[in-house]
Amino acid sequence: MILYVISVGLSVTMGLMGFINLAHGVFAMAGGFILSTAMARFGLPFPLAVLVAFVVVSAGSIVLERLLYSRLYAAGELAQVLFSIGLILISMALARLVYGNLAAPVFLPDYLRGQVHILGRDFPTYRVFLIMFSALLIAALWFGVERTRWGAMVRAAVDNRAMAQSVGINTRQLFMATFALGSGLAGLGGALGADILPVQWSYPFEHLVYFLIVVAVGGLGSLRGPFVAALLIGVADTACKYWIPEFGAFLIYVATMAILLWRPMGLFGVRA
Repeated sequence: MILYVISVGLSVTMGLMGFINLAHGVFAMAGGFILSTAMARFGLPFPLAVLVAFVVVSAGSIVLERLLYSRLYAAGELAQVLFSIGLILISMALARLVYGNLAAPVFLPDYLRGQVHILGRDFPTYRVFLIMFSALLIAALWFGVERTRWGAMVRAAVDNRAMAQSVGINTRQLFMATFALGSGLAGLGGALGADILPVQWSYPFEHLVYFLIVVAVGGLGSLRGPFVAALLIGVADTACKYWIPEFGAFLIYVATMAILLWRPMGLFGVRA
């Protein structure tokens, strides 16, 4: 579920803008560090710290989009890749300078600790909360994209950007809003999952492959594609590490290649 929350924004923004943003993990890392700082230094409660992480990352992404990303929309894939890798390296250096080599500490509230009894078994309360919260978020995203005017414009721009512009859709503002939402969701995922996926200076590179696999297998511009891909990858990766640890993530990569050979646009891709 955390993989999905982080990756779905990348799927939509890549599908809409056609921008190869390998630096998407930077926003997730920023969300985790903001959460930790808000709780440790400013004493904010966990829910408010999560909200602050989402808002700050979204606002910061707008600045980056206007100053940097928008200048490379018409550039080639190589320029976009080099730019995003450069942004990753800069953000990693800054994170290491400010926070050091240790992972950001996360102080969960008492009501998210311990176990919850469900159907005769005990499950960690925090993980149950993440699943339930992410499920509500997925439902809200689906409603926003499928049942609102903004969602209709996003779907129109994904299907045919030129036609969307010709009927009066301001794609510049749409790009900015969508990019801010996608980046904010990455920050939200990084903050919520900081106790499971530790946030440290190497975070953007450490998890980049998984984010890209979710997007590639799920398909660009799709909501349900990354959801299915994230579930498959998350469950399969954990199962492989428990049952056949000697193979590590090898089987995940093999499965990814097999799926992409079968469906090059991903399971639910709407754009090549």
